[in-house]
Amino acid sequence: MKHILLITQYFYPETFRVNDMACEWVKRGYKVTVLTGIPNYPMGKFFDGYDRKHRTRETWNGVNIIRIPLIARGNSRNKLMNAAGMAANYLSFVRSGRKWVKSKEAANLHADIVFTVEVSPMTQALIGIWYGKRYHVPTYLYVQDLWPENVETVTGIHNRAIIGPIDRMVDKIYRETDTIFTTSPSFVEAIVNRKHPVPRSKVHYWPQYAEEFYRPMEPQKIEGIEDDGCYKIAFTGNIGTAQGLDVLPKAAELLKNDNVKFIIVGDGRYQPEFERQIRLHDVQDKFVMIPRVPAERVPKILSACDAGFISFNKTPLWENTIPAKLQSYMACGKAIIASASGETKRVIHESQCGICTEIGNPGALAAGVRKMMSNDSVAMGKNARIYFEAHYDKKKLMDDIDLYIRR
Repeated sequence: MKHILLITQYFYPETFRVNDMACEWVKRGYKVTVLTGIPNYPMGKFFDGYDRKHRTRETWNGVNIIRIPLIARGNSRNKLMNAAGMAANYLSFVRSGRKWVKSKEAANLHADIVFTVEVSPMTQALIGIWYGKRYHVPTYLYVQDLWPENVETVTGIHNRAIIGPIDRMVDKIYRETDTIFTTSPSFVEAIVNRKHPVPRSKVHYWPQYAEEFYRPMEPQKIEGIEDDGCYKIAFTGNIGTAQGLDVLPKAAELLKNDNVKFIIVGDGRYQPEFERQIRLHDVQDKFVMIPRVPAERVPKILSACDAGFISFNKTPLWENTIPAKLQSYMACGKAIIASASGETKRVIHESQCGICTEIGNPGALAAGVRKMMSNDSVAMGKNARIYFEAHYDKKKLMDDIDLYIRR
């Protein structure tokens, strides 16, 4: 039985797809130990029942979890305070990780491989490299956010005195990692063609799948969503600045006389400003706000909607990204309308599962919504599911990763 040390700053009860990956590896006969932090994403404070002294070691669905100390992200309306909170959060996890790698617990773990799942920050990959070097085991890295591009895009910082050291850290991580996986073909090209190139032979495209509970369902009654004949478009997940959701209230204002509503499921740092924009444009009647729900409930909510919505801010980084919610919507057999380009636009066009409009353009989005309403959303949803089964099937993708782990 191979023992996988899975390093991820975010893990259950935080809602990330890595949770399902860990459970699937257990089902496949692997021993899995997760090194993670104290749950605090996305709202920036520790979850109830968790802190530096409580529930630092636990077992969940056969997965052994080790939680090391970190500083919670915090949540402030001040951008500078937010940036400082995130930096402290990232660095504290790495500092604790370095200390843990040298501990007796780490020495007695006897992992066969280290697999780091990198949703920002990239800094967490250093822990995997330190463990791999110290205990002579192969290291794998799954890149879901490109650095330093992500840092520049999210923070707006382009000062080379700051970005330069981050870039050199990324070069070190890529150089010293044995095998790299990425979530989009564009990410492969970006990594291979860095200023200090990474050998193409060790960089592989491995798309995200959607958990098995994401599947087409008969329409269900959902509390808060009226069966009023409106065309309903759902957005699920983190409500952050990167999602570019400011386009929605503006588009909703243009759709005031159209029989459409937007169902927003989730929370995040941008939520207060998003709700302020809804009031500013006087479109409260066009929105239904549902607090964050367990991922298992999302398919039921989607069953009561006609389409799913995806949007981004306009940056090269997001254009190269395939967001996880794309697979979720497709798995549920939902038509998709997007304010996006790049990889998301490619997938939507290839699958013929929806409509893509210009990023940040409320007029184009409003026109796209009207076009969706007049088209056959059910047929688009079927196309989405067919494409999902061909490209994002969980069993096939986990079988693929098994080949790397077992060799």
